[in-house]
Formats: sequence, structure tokens, C-alpha cells
Amino acid sequence: MSARGRRSPFALRLVCSLCAIVLLTSVAFVGISASQESSRKVTSKTSPTYPELAKKMHLSGKVKVEATVNPAGNVTSAKFVGGNPVFETSSVDAVKHWKFEPAAATSTETITLEFAGD
Repeated sequence: MSARGRRSPFALRLVCSLCAIVLLTSVAFVGISASQESSRKVTSKTSPTYPELAKKMHLSGKVKVEATVNPAGNVTSAKFVGGNPVFETSSVDAVKHWKFEPAAATSTETITLEFAGD
């Protein structure tokens, strides 16, 4: 095998360490917050649960969920559109229970949820 094809143990550890630092860099507080990038006001929110795997791995981060809201203000569908997939199920399940103010037509709302670990 050529020298170019081999990886030194030091380089491998360095790459692994850098990946771990990037994944584990987090906000200094514990909690889950939500912000909304939409025109309709949220009238009722259900907070997502912090996934057990994320707790064990000390993960944090923001995710985006796209919700389809009917004229009555009920979420008819929600899909994960960005962020760490560890938070997907929890965030989508929570947003499906949100309520919005009534409107004349169905709308699509983009919601950002933040999972912050200690």
C-alpha cells in the first residue's frame, strides 16, 4: 500500500476529535425552544420530548419542521425539513399537536425548534 493510501493513527484521532467537537458544541442552558417563521400565530404548543439518544450523546441543535395548517388552525401534516435526524420524530410529533389562529385558507408554516443540552 502506498504512503498516500495509509492514514496515521494520529490523523484518525484528530479527525474523530474534530467531528466530536463539532457535534457536541452546544448552548450553555438546558431546554427546548421554538421560533416561528410564519404569518399565523400559534395559540397552543406541545413541547417535544428530548430524545434519550440525544441525552446520552449530549446533542443539541436546531431543527426545522414544515406544518400544513387548515383554516381552523389545526395541523393536518408535519414533516422534518432540516437539522439533526435524532430529533426528527420528537419534533414532528410535537408540532402535529400545535394549534394556530384561524385563517381564511390552508397555510404552510415553517417552525424552528431548538434542543439544548447541558
